[in-house]
Amino acid sequence: MMKKLLLLVLGVSSWSQALELSAGGGISRLSNAGLGKISATSPLANDFGLDGGVRIVMRMTLNSGDFTGHETGYAYNRTQLLQNGDGSSSMKTGMATHQGFYNYLVYPTREGSRIRPFAAGGVHFANYVPPGASATSGGGSTKFGVNYGGGLKIRVSERFLLRFDVRQYRNPKPFGLINPGGWIRSNEFSTSLAFVL
Repeated sequence: MMKKLLLLVLGVSSWSQALELSAGGGISRLSNAGLGKISATSPLANDFGLDGGVRIVMRMTLNSGDFTGHETGYAYNRTQLLQNGDGSSSMKTGMATHQGFYNYLVYPTREGSRIRPFAAGGVHFANYVPPGASATSGGGSTKFGVNYGGGLKIRVSERFLLRFDVRQYRNPKPFGLINPGGWIRSNEFSTSLAFVL
């Protein structure tokens, strides 16, 4: 078993050109964020909704070719649950949204370039954890979706680079309320520092 694992690691390291480990933060802005009604007779279009907040993100990027790469990551979003989700007088309660994602990356500049714009597309899951629940004990509502966007990587030294990301994550709405009205859209704007191996 150990021999197979070693061969796999050696095969991946010879196949890949660069591994980047990054951590950073930013904001998450939501649109189409009304979650629906508790009762069909509710006078509001949405009894509950979501609002964006702070985002913390970690990524591992494997640049597999001169112009392509693969990326996995995790993000924590501090979201707000809105009661009476239609009005400005909504009651807000803090809650968490956890995301895991995979993206395929395409670069117009070669690996090793000082400035590398990129386009990204892939899949993700989002676990919406309402107030009082815990993701570690199986709480929350998990939805799967697609995401896309792009960004810019700027090499500041041999081992470090800055990256700027703009992404949109789309998935069905959580909690199974009546008349949710389409998919929620979560927009990421973040900055990260990456270590290049």
